Amino acid sequence: MQYSPNNPVCTSPLVDAGTVDLIRGLGKNVVSSGDMIAQFEATWSEEQIKTHFAARDSIDAITAAAFQEIGRRVRNGGTNEAEIQKWILEAFRREDLVADDPPVVAVNANSADPHYSPSNAPAPIREGDFVLLDIWGKKAVPNAVYAVPNAVYYDITWTGFVGKSPSDRMQEVFRVVRDARDAGAKFVTNAIAAGEKIAGWQVDQAVRSTIQKAGLGDYFVHRTGHSIGTDVHANGANMDDLEVHDERRILANSCFSIEPGVYLREFGVRSEINMLVRANSAEVTGRMQSEIVII
Repeated sequence: MQYSPNNPVCTSPLVDAGTVDLIRGLGKNVVSSGDMIAQFEATWSEEQIKTHFAARDSIDAITAAAFQEIGRRVRNGGTNEAEIQKWILEAFRREDLVADDPPVVAVNANSADPHYSPSNAPAPIREGDFVLLDIWGKKAVPNAVYAVPNAVYYDITWTGFVGKSPSDRMQEVFRVVRDARDAGAKFVTNAIAAGEKIAGWQVDQAVRSTIQKAGLGDYFVHRTGHSIGTDVHANGANMDDLEVHDERRILANSCFSIEPGVYLREFGVRSEINMLVRANSAEVTGRMQSEIVII
């Protein structure tokens, strides 16, 4: 039934407690339908997988170009978070992409807010600033404002520095986040290749433990990742052992993000990749940031 024992997956329970009691009173055991729901709602067809890779090609290129545009504008009169957000949305229209919300462009302390969005007073972007871009989208029908039917999302986060050299602290935190991200990807890749059944909470543990060992665990304040589908946050297993203990299995032909973050007072680093799981293999579907982008 659509029931989650102790309610860790709060989006799936629809059956009322009285009905659960009634069924149990008939001598039946009620089990969660979470994995079955994920099979129908969060696994992809081959056509959907093609739309993911098409979105990847466009968004990876837009992200790289956005950093270049930031540098060009900073050195030619200046810019701010909202102007770069607008530039990215214009690039989305050119590339036939749509998204449920605008991308995140966050500078310095604003990048330390995992849910930040430029306000009516967007921060300027200047030489010496740390910049985070979180960009997600899916393919749209050409010259239209609506998505290709059943198209799925691609969702990434990269960070950059406006200047010649990020501070030692920036580089240290970035390396910790990068290594945690890579530990999660390696765990998934090895487990699926070995034929193991894994759940979302296990991926979160693999990532979170890396950050905890570096002494930064208190600054990683959200789950490691989320299910991706026709909605950017889909109804499959989330990589989560913090907000909830997500015991849903990671299914073949499903996709999810791995996006650890460390959020200090002056800046925050998040590095987000997407992983696509097949029956016997798993892959990162896009580019993986290895160093802070020099803007």
